[in-house]
Amino acid sequence: MDLYDQPGHLIRRAQQIAVSAFVDAVGREVTPVQYAVLRMLQDRPGMDQVTLAGEVALDTSTTADICARLEAKGWIVREVLPRRQRRLVLTPAGEAELARLVPSLVHMNEALLGRLDADERDTFIRLLAKFVQLNNDQSRAPMRSGVRG
Repeated sequence: MDLYDQPGHLIRRAQQIAVSAFVDAVGREVTPVQYAVLRMLQDRPGMDQVTLAGEVALDTSTTADICARLEAKGWIVREVLPRRQRRLVLTPAGEAELARLVPSLVHMNEALLGRLDADERDTFIRLLAKFVQLNNDQSRAPMRSGVRG
């Protein structure tokens, strides 16, 4: 099988391209994974850290590290709950950071998908989402409860 026809290679290259486009669009102050955490907390404020890990498909130790970094930046607050769980809430500064990112991310998404026509874009996103859903349990950190198909 030709390397350039192998799904794993193409997915790795797509990830490289997506991360590069993200950094070009918004800089290095926030990473794509930090952005995912911030967006999830914007959509579901007050969730605990373990639930967050499942929603964004990260292991709990990585999630704890990311949340500590976001808290140090002043973008989230971690409140200790019973049984050592942590409730997570965006701060006004975190909300402002997300609002600052939106125009750049809209432009980035357009740049990434702009060479595809509307039907190709819809098909690409639909098939990519289906691929992720169908293979979710093969991940080392499967997405939990937020899996969409």
